[in-house]
Amino acid sequence: MNRDSIAVVIPALNESLRIREVVQGALAECRNVIVVDDGSDDDTVEKIRDLPITLLRHRERLGKGASLRDGFAEALRQGVAGVLTMDGDGQHSAADIPRMLDAARRYPRHIVIGARLRKRSQQPRYRRLANAFGDWGIAWGTGYQIADTQSGQRLYPAEVVALGDLPGEDFVFESQILISAARELGMRCVSVPIESRYACVHATEAAADQEPQFRASHFRPLRDFTRITTHVVATVLRQGGIWDAWRSARANPPLIDDPSGEFAVAATPREATSR
Repeated sequence: MNRDSIAVVIPALNESLRIREVVQGALAECRNVIVVDDGSDDDTVEKIRDLPITLLRHRERLGKGASLRDGFAEALRQGVAGVLTMDGDGQHSAADIPRMLDAARRYPRHIVIGARLRKRSQQPRYRRLANAFGDWGIAWGTGYQIADTQSGQRLYPAEVVALGDLPGEDFVFESQILISAARELGMRCVSVPIESRYACVHATEAAADQEPQFRASHFRPLRDFTRITTHVVATVLRQGGIWDAWRSARANPPLIDDPSGEFAVAATPREATSR
């Protein structure tokens, strides 16, 4: 994969605060950017209408899952080798795209996840605990552990994007992609450490000069993790082998591509591919 063979897909819902700089950042790293506006009622679309992107629009809100499905379908129609997803609120930095592409080349047939491991003190404690719970639960479905299953910054090979109409809506859809890729394609994830970027939308002017502002998250930990957990448990029970899946997960720790050695010693590409 390279910057000319992938598409960046950005689902957007009321992202007027940061969407323009997010899209411009993505364009600086990749010429093919697809934004899917999910029925925004602010000026999200007006902020980016003049930029050289593919813009898809929903007349009403359909959810993040529907936005990703539509973005994936458009990317496949354009014949890409992979799709990189980013949230529209500015929590993901386009500057991490080259590192994710490097990881994809080192670990072929892997989903690359931008794992929010750096500056984790900026991540609210309740979000950190909720994310850890999500990682634990999804390991049952995939049969291996993943660092930061809830990150929306991911690089999917086209093979994963083409899996079809996967079940699950909103944030559940992103969990199901990881499970289906593991169970149907035998495909693992490799995580690339990125920075946790959190700040209050209503920060004071003085604080805003020192750190970026973000809109309130659309993710609701109690509501969305209940949905994710219910979906994962139902999937595992339906497909069977629950204890085998758990034993497999315990035996396969997260794979982290970090040449600096700050977080983990990554397996070699040959070892990772053979798993």
